Amino acid sequence: MEYKAKVIAGLLAATCVFSIIALILSAVNVKDVFLPPGTKYGMVFDAGSTHTALYIYQWPANKENGTGIVSQVETCTVNGSGISSYADDPAGAGASLKPCLDKAMTLIPAEQQRDTPAYLGATAGMRLLRKQNSTKADQVFTEVTKAIQEYPVDFRGAQILTGNEEGSFGWITVNYLLDTLIKFSFAEKWEHPQGTEVLGALDLGGASTQITFQPGVTIEDKNTSVLFRLYGTNYSLYTHSYLCYGQTQALKMLMADLHQGNLSSQHISHPCYPRGYQENITTAELYNSPCVTAPSTPSPAQVLMVTGTGDPAACSAAMQKLFNFTCGTNRTCGFNEVYQPPVRGQFFAFAGFYYAFHFLNLTSQQSLTHVNTTVWAFCNKTWQELVETFPQDQYLQTYCSVATYILTLLVDGYKFDENTWSSIHFTQKAANADIGWTLGFMLNLTNMIPTEPLEHLKGHQPSLWAGAISFIVLAIVVGLLAILLQCFWKSK
Repeated sequence: MEYKAKVIAGLLAATCVFSIIALILSAVNVKDVFLPPGTKYGMVFDAGSTHTALYIYQWPANKENGTGIVSQVETCTVNGSGISSYADDPAGAGASLKPCLDKAMTLIPAEQQRDTPAYLGATAGMRLLRKQNSTKADQVFTEVTKAIQEYPVDFRGAQILTGNEEGSFGWITVNYLLDTLIKFSFAEKWEHPQGTEVLGALDLGGASTQITFQPGVTIEDKNTSVLFRLYGTNYSLYTHSYLCYGQTQALKMLMADLHQGNLSSQHISHPCYPRGYQENITTAELYNSPCVTAPSTPSPAQVLMVTGTGDPAACSAAMQKLFNFTCGTNRTCGFNEVYQPPVRGQFFAFAGFYYAFHFLNLTSQQSLTHVNTTVWAFCNKTWQELVETFPQDQYLQTYCSVATYILTLLVDGYKFDENTWSSIHFTQKAANADIGWTLGFMLNLTNMIPTEPLEHLKGHQPSLWAGAISFIVLAIVVGLLAILLQCFWKSK
């Protein structure tokens, strides 16, 4: 019996030896295996009408449901005005971008720079320049393209965004940052956040303004409809952009209307400027935009003296003249006979909507009556009173004009009233990121960037590893049988 036990013990020892040999072989003989990929980067220049900014984003290369989880890494403001202001110096437009490009190269790992998609999106400022002089617009684009192509990035072109693209990408940004879009999954099934509704977006730039929201009715005008698919869910939106109704161009239209009310005079009485304020402008400056209709015989060298009269009632009445609020029969509209369904849900108002209201402490939840009273009281102040209270503010003379314009646009244009006014939230940032169209653009873009294949790494060859495991299991079974047999023969 002892002989049999020795045989079994020998078999057990041999099995263990073979198992160790198999494990060693599996460690030496390797082949490729797959591990999750790393981070991808993207760059977007926002070439607005008044300034340009570069946004740098990152997202994991292994996306879910086609859309990446994008985060803002850095932003860089380009010195100077928007690229449309370089119409007579296109090379200057390209040169202005280089300091921000240099900064981007210090942030994006060198080994990933050539795979980093880079875009330049121009908005209403370049829309107006193209309308005014398409040759100069093309020259500006040629120079900014040349400047960006000097850097080791995957530059995919400079383009003018349509107004609907600008508005809808801003809507994506707002909803992404405020967690109303689908961004999480359970058991590989993506669910919409419980109890949340998507938000509307209100954007006010220098040359255009956009309104975008998810209406509760069928959109009647397909030109104002856009469809997005994000994180496996479809969103049908109403969106429209009003060119020339950004605050810079709107105030220029107002000034031109005031001038044309008395063309024989070189003096303009401005009811939206504070009493006692004066400035000089030339007719060339006033009529240098396609948004402003020049008189039949303008004198470009003529200098006009502008004097503030500080009259809030007259200011409001003058603003109203910039719009056409009539609608056709059986139709709802915003202004200038553009179709718009009734506003619905909560809205986030950003960019130009924020700055003047922030100055006037009107960005918190306040009634429309209180907002009107506050703006009216500010517009009644004299220039001397304002300078004594706010001595360092370079935009002081404009706040009455801008605040009155915003009220006219939101209430008379977009049809917010005392009941729906409280649904507007004035803000500049959310979740530590800037609100604007660029993040939405990059989120939508990740739908079109292919998911990076899983990275190759050296690892164990599966067949040998399985063999080693089999030997170990066999050794354990044989060992247990040996113990049982020994116990049986001892009992005998």
